[in-house]
Amino acid sequence: MRRFIEENFHNFNAGELKSCAESLSTFLSSGGRLMVTLAGAMSTAGIGITLAPAIRAGLVHAISCTGANLEEDLFRVLGDGNQQRIDWRDLNAEDEMELENRVTDTSIPEQVIRDVETQLVEVWQDSKSSKPPHEYFYQILPEDDSSWLCAAREMRIPVFTPGWADSTMGNIFSARLIDGTLQDSSVITNDLDRMTQLADWYRSQNTPLGFLQVGGGIAGDFAVCVVPMLRQDLLEDVPRWSWFAQISESRPSYGGYSGAPPNEKISWQKLGPETPRFVIESDASIVLPLLLQYLLDGQ
Repeated sequence: MRRFIEENFHNFNAGELKSCAESLSTFLSSGGRLMVTLAGAMSTAGIGITLAPAIRAGLVHAISCTGANLEEDLFRVLGDGNQQRIDWRDLNAEDEMELENRVTDTSIPEQVIRDVETQLVEVWQDSKSSKPPHEYFYQILPEDDSSWLCAAREMRIPVFTPGWADSTMGNIFSARLIDGTLQDSSVITNDLDRMTQLADWYRSQNTPLGFLQVGGGIAGDFAVCVVPMLRQDLLEDVPRWSWFAQISESRPSYGGYSGAPPNEKISWQKLGPETPRFVIESDASIVLPLLLQYLLDGQ
């Protein structure tokens, strides 16, 4: 893949991908460390097939993800790859009524979700302390080579999931609090605690830190903001993010953060003028595996 990209990707988004891959490869080989943030439905898209090896190869050192990406990696593993593929462009409203939990071209079986619920409710009930949601997922997650969650558990890299309540399992957790099955919401670490832990992680790093933002939304917003918080609110002299790339098809002219170009982040003290910056305006389900495989081929 590395040779293919170098020989064939020269212009437009392909050229930007090549430049990004070359720069990130140099950054990592020079001792830099990388946070990857996952928005959208990358886990349902099977990103673990390339992300898991990248984590195990020491190319990814932290993850920030939506609750959906966290749980959908688990759903894939426990569903044994039996998710239904759908010709979604030809569906009508009546067709939708026959489906379960559609994510574009994939249907997540309701039974898988309910099986996960049964197992998680038990570990939540048994918990004697506050933990982030992924640590409970680890307790029921079987080993799987294509699971990025398995790789994160194995390599003990930090995983941050801001806004976890906005997910299927977050909804279920809330429902079990409402019906009294669960009594204590504090067994799940809240976002404020996780930001404090993210700040501790950022401070503890003694090497340049890079930021690969896949899509936009809370997964990227939460993680990238740790730097201006430390610099502007705590007045600490920490470095800005030292490398940055964004894979997104959103347009900045619509005013959405997901499309905000890297230069805008300079004004917020997230990046510096000297920070290498890349924007690949393309489908992340295509681009991210190519980028990760490029890095893996350089090992």
